[in-house]
Amino acid sequence: MTVFDILLEKAQEFHGEMCPGIVLGTRMTMAGLRGLGMDPLQKNGNLVVYVEIDRCAVDAIQAITGVSLGKRTLKHINCGKFAGTFVDTRLHKAVRVSLLHKWPDKPQGLMEFGKITRSAAEEDLFRIQEVSITIPPEDMPGFPTRMVPCSRCDEQIMDGKEEIIDGVPVCKNCAHDSYYSIITC
Repeated sequence: MTVFDILLEKAQEFHGEMCPGIVLGTRMTMAGLRGLGMDPLQKNGNLVVYVEIDRCAVDAIQAITGVSLGKRTLKHINCGKFAGTFVDTRLHKAVRVSLLHKWPDKPQGLMEFGKITRSAAEEDLFRIQEVSITIPPEDMPGFPTRMVPCSRCDEQIMDGKEEIIDGVPVCKNCAHDSYYSIITC
């Protein structure tokens, strides 16, 4: 069994099924970790990964690397792109892996794409770039850097995510249109 097969199986088990995104995410993860000189079969405690989509590939990245939102080692910035930036926080090195645009944009072509993705040359699938990234201290893994209550809803805001409005801290939900509407109090 190859390293790819081992990692693909791990990703499939985590995700619950095999699909093109799991194959793609496995390949992305292998490329990103290789760019950092990290072994995908070993736990990499200095790894933070920024993902730019909320699709199946992210499950593969999470399953293989062990990064997670709860550990603050998986960062989600939804740009709608099959891309991820793999960061070695100890060496301050980062590699961004992004899917080249020449692949199918219709669901009907995705299953064939999944087959092609397994054997396609890496350079035909991805753009791999060494990039510079600074992770602010309040976004690093570990305990919260600070906590303040929202002056409007009184809910706790952690790690500098508040906005200051009229000189007082306000959470993003109170400061802007929230993703939810309160029905009952």
